[in-house]
Amino acid sequence: MDVLTSPFRAGWVGLVAGGLALAVPVQAGLARSGPLVEGSVTLAVLLTLHGRFVTEGTSGRAGSWWLVAFQAWLTYVPLAVFGPAWTPVCGLLSGALLVVAARIRSIVLVVLALACGPVLLAAPRSWVVDPVWALVTPLVGVVEYALLSLVARVRRLDGARTDVMRQAVAQERRRFTRDLHDLVGHRLTVLVLKAQLVQRLVAEGDEKAEREVVETLELLRVLSADVRAVAHGLRDSSLAAELGSARALLESARVRCQIKVSCRDLTPDVEEALTHALREGVTNVLRHAEAEECLIQLMERDNLVRLSIRNDGVRPPRRPGDAGQGLLNLAERVAGLGGWLEATTSRGGQFSFSVYVPRM
Repeated sequence: MDVLTSPFRAGWVGLVAGGLALAVPVQAGLARSGPLVEGSVTLAVLLTLHGRFVTEGTSGRAGSWWLVAFQAWLTYVPLAVFGPAWTPVCGLLSGALLVVAARIRSIVLVVLALACGPVLLAAPRSWVVDPVWALVTPLVGVVEYALLSLVARVRRLDGARTDVMRQAVAQERRRFTRDLHDLVGHRLTVLVLKAQLVQRLVAEGDEKAEREVVETLELLRVLSADVRAVAHGLRDSSLAAELGSARALLESARVRCQIKVSCRDLTPDVEEALTHALREGVTNVLRHAEAEECLIQLMERDNLVRLSIRNDGVRPPRRPGDAGQGLLNLAERVAGLGGWLEATTSRGGQFSFSVYVPRM
């Protein structure tokens, strides 16, 4: 893997492999029919140039045309000097052309495969150094192209894996932030309201103050468990239990609460989304309104589940159009299930908040 993903190493591995593959037939041919020293130097220059091309190809960049052009010059011009001993070098050039000419590489492969046989049959015997090497030479280019393509695919897969890991980390961060706000933020709001209620009951000398203190301590324990659950991604959302908690919370804040439920057997994803919607809606009733009455309805019609929360005593918004982070998080949850939110305010100070989610 290190060889494939390191452009420098992959380039020089290809260079060494190409040199070993071509040195034997070229050297043998030059020893019989051409100047050995000049041919060896030219071959070394050609292999160095080709190594540069391979390094560029494995680094994610397209091979330069000028390198291919220079390599073509060093491939064909020496043929006039060294003769048929130089023909195995053509394999490196064919590999470079296959890499560079990406759009026409299929045509090149077909033409190369079809032309190898007739060319070898029609070629003079003096131009065939060795029948085996004459057949292997065209394959050098195909093998080189296959290796470079493998390296390119490994690089793309490695980049895709890195992107997936980054997206997973970002998604987990968004989940943690969203759950922390939706769950812990709701509990903190309830704690503040409980503390204010205890303060008022103590001032009035009401015997209910002690009971409210006990409930506040229990809520603190629940909050601690919620924080651990959010941190570990363990969320146990029960819509029925949350409806009971919403009623108790609203009534403790002296808000008359009426709950109507006419649908059952929801899927876990839908139930979790509606549970968060219920928490957000009740939190908004307590935080942004001076409500005396609240109606919570859960119904189903045309395969669409609707949770609505309607209350009175609406205060003017702090900033027009400010949806708040909680509603933004909720909209993201619901949109992931193909649902949407609706919120309207009537002239009489009635606020209606509805969540629509398709039954899955």
